[in-house]
Amino acid sequence: MRVEFSADAYGPYRAPFWLAGGNIQTLWPLVIKGEAPAYRRERWQTPDDDFIDLDWVDATPTDAAVPTVVLFHGLEGSSASHYARALMRAVAARRWRGVVVHFRGCSGEPNQLVRSYHSGDSAEINWILRRFKFMLGAPIFAAGVSLGGNALLKWLGEQTHAAIEIIDAAAAISAPLDLAAASRTLAKGFNQIYTRNFLNTLIPRALAKDQRFPGIIDAPRLKAARTLADFDEAVIAPVHGFADANDYYAKCSSKSLLRFVCVPTLVLNAANDPFLPVSALPGAGDVSSAVQLEIPPHGGHVGFVSARPPGNIAWLPQRLLAHFDAHL
Repeated sequence: MRVEFSADAYGPYRAPFWLAGGNIQTLWPLVIKGEAPAYRRERWQTPDDDFIDLDWVDATPTDAAVPTVVLFHGLEGSSASHYARALMRAVAARRWRGVVVHFRGCSGEPNQLVRSYHSGDSAEINWILRRFKFMLGAPIFAAGVSLGGNALLKWLGEQTHAAIEIIDAAAAISAPLDLAAASRTLAKGFNQIYTRNFLNTLIPRALAKDQRFPGIIDAPRLKAARTLADFDEAVIAPVHGFADANDYYAKCSSKSLLRFVCVPTLVLNAANDPFLPVSALPGAGDVSSAVQLEIPPHGGHVGFVSARPPGNIAWLPQRLLAHFDAHL
């Protein structure tokens, strides 16, 4: 088995000379994501009689005392996403336990209810992490990527000291901390390619929900959607109880909650992330003493490729594990 990292290999992120610019740094990991680890799928019934699917990487040998790394994926992500594969490979190499939590509808099978998932779904994060705490008698580390990172940070800010009793440390990678700013940015220029890619799966899935639950989703607006704001206005807001997209962004952005976080938390955002302008990133005065901000100049959106061509995506999981090691 090829090991892509070592315990002392990571340092501050530096983009390789041959991979310049936030967009190519974002897209290249899709080419080199590597194989998925051996996942074991488990289905949980939700408190509202729906379900979520979880893909586990079991500790080897089985040891109840080893740490568990819980990953919440990004928009339209899954355990097959490049960052999930890389982190779970690294967890398996450690002989730790890992699990990728699929948000509702993201595991390859439609969920049962009209509700799905969104960037501020901290209530979903809450029951999931509390169930892990009940199940596992060992350290729990939570990581969230992009949308999942924002939802995790929102939960941490809302729970304040109570979160310390549930998880030992957390990390958020490329989280859209200011959802309104991210939405505006993704509606411009080259970034519209990312938006179209998301809408290619979001719209058909939402239209299928409209067939099952008519009258909730704004179907005409959904069919005409060209931006994520259009989608949020047509689907996320009416389905999840927000007045409109702006209300959703205001209530679910995690940036204003970072000053309330009590769990040791790494917040990692590249300054050249095409999904979020650097002006929207927090400064030292916006976060609590428990939050460690890392804003390297390069890395793209959940990119952080390193090494010679064709490169690898080992830096990010190594950085996360080093953060978790510091809080064992």
